[in-house]
Amino acid sequence: MDLLQTKFFDNSLQNWLIAIGVLLGVFLLLALFKQIIKNRLVRLIKESKTELDNFMIPMLKQTRWFTFLGLGIYIGSLVLTLPAEVQLGLNKGIRILLTMQVGFWGMGLISYYVNRGVASKVEEDHGEEATTLDALGIIGNIVIWVILSLVILDNLNVEISSLVASLGIGGIAVALAVQNILADLFGCLTIALDKPFAIGDFVVVDDFEGDIEDIGLKSTRIRSLSGEELIFSNSDLLNSRIRNYKRLEKRRISFSIGIRYDTEVEKLKKIPGIVEEIISPLENVQFDRAHFKSMGDYSLNFSIVYYVLDPTYVSYLDLQQTINLEIVQRFEKESIEFAYPTQTLIMEK
Repeated sequence: MDLLQTKFFDNSLQNWLIAIGVLLGVFLLLALFKQIIKNRLVRLIKESKTELDNFMIPMLKQTRWFTFLGLGIYIGSLVLTLPAEVQLGLNKGIRILLTMQVGFWGMGLISYYVNRGVASKVEEDHGEEATTLDALGIIGNIVIWVILSLVILDNLNVEISSLVASLGIGGIAVALAVQNILADLFGCLTIALDKPFAIGDFVVVDDFEGDIEDIGLKSTRIRSLSGEELIFSNSDLLNSRIRNYKRLEKRRISFSIGIRYDTEVEKLKKIPGIVEEIISPLENVQFDRAHFKSMGDYSLNFSIVYYVLDPTYVSYLDLQQTINLEIVQRFEKESIEFAYPTQTLIMEK
């Protein structure tokens, strides 16, 4: 018993052991409580028909262990007799930890509502609104942490007004040093406001093509047709020539066919009508023209133009395949032969 009454920093060993026990007890109790509540919420959400309780899961995920540890240290310190400056430091520390925890909770809520909004807008084919929501989520996180940083600095007795003034002077030098990063940040803002493309759009950038998958603060990620992820910096992407096929209202298709030179004139006259009869009845197609355009080196060339009213690339390929097969079938029936590269030699005696 005498050992337990031994003094360490003006507190008996018994008090120190009690404080450590309280610290561990609070930490473990809060961690266990978090896990129990999380498991119960998962079951309740599966049974619930409303979405009001769904936001609790991301908030619980954002509840950090250091918050539990800080609360344990603070409650455990109440058992001890500590110097005024130490107790003041603990009070400031717990306020800073709780302020940071509020920031993580805010990030969790913003992330939940932004992800839900983005998913619903993409499903409704409102990619532009999804992109704006994504950008607003990033801006919201920045605003939260800027405000909370000022609160933390105020708790540390930092003169905020003088700090802001000094940051204004030093900000110019920093801006010059990180101008590429700032260009990407402003690029993100430009994409959100001007909306040259949105999440889910199919774009072609120089020799690269794919679907816009994510628009971040510094970079935009594109999932290519072959499966790999392409990453472009926002400033570089905005300085490129971008072809956005998602906003294509109708696709203009032009192709040609070559016919042998020894084809009879009457059969040549039939070809534009045959092509029109094949293309006009097709769904989502607007026939434009079919003409005997030119006489090539080894073929008589017909130019054909039509519009596909469904902008998806697969729809165009399906229609072109149908048209090609029908043309081959009709030409076989009319005994019209396609040309292929040939050369005729005339030998003079």
